[in-house]
Amino acid sequence: MGKGDTKRSLSGRTAIIAGNGVLPLAVANAIEEMGEKPFLVPLKGEADPRLYSYEHCEISVVQLARLIKALKKANITNVILAGGVKSRPNLKDLRPDWTTLSALPKLFHALGQGDDALLKAFISVVEKYGFHVVGAHEVVPQLLAPKGFNLTKKRADEKNWRDIMLAAEAAAILGKLDIGQGAVAVKGRVVAVEGAEGTDNMLRRVTEMRNEKRIPLTGGVLVKRAKEQQDERADLPTIGPETIIHAKQCHLDGVAVEAERTFIVSLKETVEQADKCSLFIETFGKNEYV
Repeated sequence: MGKGDTKRSLSGRTAIIAGNGVLPLAVANAIEEMGEKPFLVPLKGEADPRLYSYEHCEISVVQLARLIKALKKANITNVILAGGVKSRPNLKDLRPDWTTLSALPKLFHALGQGDDALLKAFISVVEKYGFHVVGAHEVVPQLLAPKGFNLTKKRADEKNWRDIMLAAEAAAILGKLDIGQGAVAVKGRVVAVEGAEGTDNMLRRVTEMRNEKRIPLTGGVLVKRAKEQQDERADLPTIGPETIIHAKQCHLDGVAVEAERTFIVSLKETVEQADKCSLFIETFGKNEYV
């Protein structure tokens, strides 16, 4: 879907089911700039506190009846899933209502298959009640990493591109297994892959390995790419200024992401941070390094 189709896809009021990270706020701001008032559904223990300034209803991921009731009360037509979910559902929040209980077999079956399967199951439940699930990239296409990104002062050299190729191949394998979206390669060797703990914790492990002198003390690249089977309406990879800061803290040379399937939020600030840290940001195509 192109940029010109965005408003048509958002006819009617839009809700954002908000996980962690800065993407939900970027989407909310974009909808406001379109002259509309978004309805926020912050996930308990995950969402940015700034989202609570909007009209909202906080839920746990297992409170499906509360979610559907809130969406209907707010006259919602479209639903956007934005941001990640680090914690698994807390069964203490489970309520014995028909909406939730009828969806649990599908959700728990998907839970054992990986994050992508769980998100697809959640989308099917929401759509069952007549809501239109829209990808965040349809609202903020300008945040998607472009092909041939060349805004940072530093560029990857030949050795960096070899690391990018290795990490991208590793990330592709992870994605096929529905495990994660990122990997780190340092001087010709994949040293870390992303699991359920997320990118930041993966980078902390890289720092620990450097401190223990198990890998070279400097160099390497972080790569993030979407899973091959990714439903692009949810959980596309995201980087921002904090990603760059964490990459610098573990002494990487730069970051590379999949073009047109990765969000770069706060683009200006992200590029400025990369230049400040003397790191590069590069992009590569969907079919490269698989």
